[in-house]
Amino acid sequence: MPFSGSDSGGFQWEGFDSGAPNQPKPPRKKPRRAVKSPVTRLLINLGVTLAVGLAYFYLELPALNLQAPDFYAFVLLLCAVYCGCAVLTSGFEGQGAKHYFKFLKKQCAVPFFLAVVLVAVAIGGNVVGSVIFRAKTYAELLPIETGDFAQEVDEISYDQIPMLDRASAERLGDRKLGELSDMVSQFEVMDDYTQINYRGRPVRIATLTYMDLIKWFTNRGDGLPAYLLIDMVTQNVELVRLEEGIKYTTVEHFGRNLYRHIRFHYPTYMFAQAVMEINEEGVPYWICPRLVKTIGLFGGVDVKGAVLVNAITGESQYYEEVPPWVDNLYPADLIVQQYDYYGMYHNGFLNSLFGQRDVTVTTDDYNYIAMGDDVWVYTGVTSTGGDQSNIGFILTNQRTKESKFYSCAGATEHSAMASAQGQVQHLGYAATFPLLLNVGGEPTYFMAMKDNARLVKKYAMVNVQQYQIVATGDTVGECEQNYLAMLSQNGIVDGNAGLTGTETVEGAIAEIRSAVLDGNSFYFIRLTGSDTFYSVSAVEQPLAVILSAGDRVAVTYRPGQERILTGVAVELR
Repeated sequence: MPFSGSDSGGFQWEGFDSGAPNQPKPPRKKPRRAVKSPVTRLLINLGVTLAVGLAYFYLELPALNLQAPDFYAFVLLLCAVYCGCAVLTSGFEGQGAKHYFKFLKKQCAVPFFLAVVLVAVAIGGNVVGSVIFRAKTYAELLPIETGDFAQEVDEISYDQIPMLDRASAERLGDRKLGELSDMVSQFEVMDDYTQINYRGRPVRIATLTYMDLIKWFTNRGDGLPAYLLIDMVTQNVELVRLEEGIKYTTVEHFGRNLYRHIRFHYPTYMFAQAVMEINEEGVPYWICPRLVKTIGLFGGVDVKGAVLVNAITGESQYYEEVPPWVDNLYPADLIVQQYDYYGMYHNGFLNSLFGQRDVTVTTDDYNYIAMGDDVWVYTGVTSTGGDQSNIGFILTNQRTKESKFYSCAGATEHSAMASAQGQVQHLGYAATFPLLLNVGGEPTYFMAMKDNARLVKKYAMVNVQQYQIVATGDTVGECEQNYLAMLSQNGIVDGNAGLTGTETVEGAIAEIRSAVLDGNSFYFIRLTGSDTFYSVSAVEQPLAVILSAGDRVAVTYRPGQERILTGVAVELR
């Protein structure tokens, strides 16, 4: 189409003079044709909105709950879709915001009003639940009791101490699956590795998953045939084969996806991350903690029961009080967050900003302790000043949320790790994040020392209160023995420390040997008729120095499965 330039530098349609009468007008876009019947328009708008809503619900799985932020996104999306459809089906040709809002008022009054109300409710609920106004309530989310560590946390025998961290457990699990020719080409191990107590033993359980979509398509009929059980003490990995495969997991597709499965059965519930556990019969279950908001509309996240889903059959049931075999009800991250609320706000919101009297926070990480039939979360507590010392630590039961604070000034976990690494710096070993144990009545950090290949080479114990006291050993028993000897040398415990959980054996000495370990003399005693040696510290038990083959003695020792056991006392008979 020809154009001619104007004096102003613009363009005009040739043959058109705005000042001349009866001139042809510029061509206009053909107007959009509206759907004539109002009922038809309504049905089309609702149908498209419903289709989009069902697709979004199936894919994103929002909880139909006013306390769930994703619910607001879901409803606002539906309102936007309906209004968009109304624009198209009505043939709307208006220009500018003024015309558009008039149109919305006329054609989309209900969704427009609903969207405005939802936004107002969300803003109001967020303000009402703000920590600025409800600091005391946030501080009360985690009830804290003060405890006595030495009295309440039992000493455990070293053959019950978990010697594997998560990374080592993953390594063993992958290696075990790689040894199975019938599975390694079809399945791989998920990265969950949940720590539980199973029949009185600390173990990690890991589920399998399909290697790819093709493997899923060819194997999904039978499900996942097994799960891995890793003993954290003996480091034994057991592949537990199932008569009927696991069909419901977090990585399944379509209706057998765990989160889709529980969403369709419990559409209004909000859930924390599901974890795999097994009951006492070895049946795998998914534990799906139900989240509730207790402060305002969105604040004060807490757990109220859980949905337990049989991973094989998909049968589910909600329990407000979960069965005793369940260990992981309260997520560790939630426990840490609730304690941080307590530490920050128990003296009020303004104090957390200005005076900061008695303001505390948890340290950078956490670990787990097996006590009784439950798993407890452990983390250190430090001041907000950013120093490298703890003022104490907390233990929280993951099933009941029972929480104890133990006052114990000492090193942070990472400081203790650095201290242990300094003890073996010539070897270049790296320390794992420590466990907290009661050894000789003393709070003690226990950690494994790994080489560059991530293999455990030594073990270390560091006293929490005096972290310059560091003992290492090639075995846990040797490490504990060296540690108790150092505690005795420093006058922290007497020579009879650590006798709980021990056994005694009598007999004639068939063989006795000696060695110097970390500057301390140890005697290794074997009794007649036995292949087991009992290591005894000369510092702890000076009597060992004068013993000879043929002497009849009683040796008190810590039981275990190793050939060399830790002897904690020896007497002549």
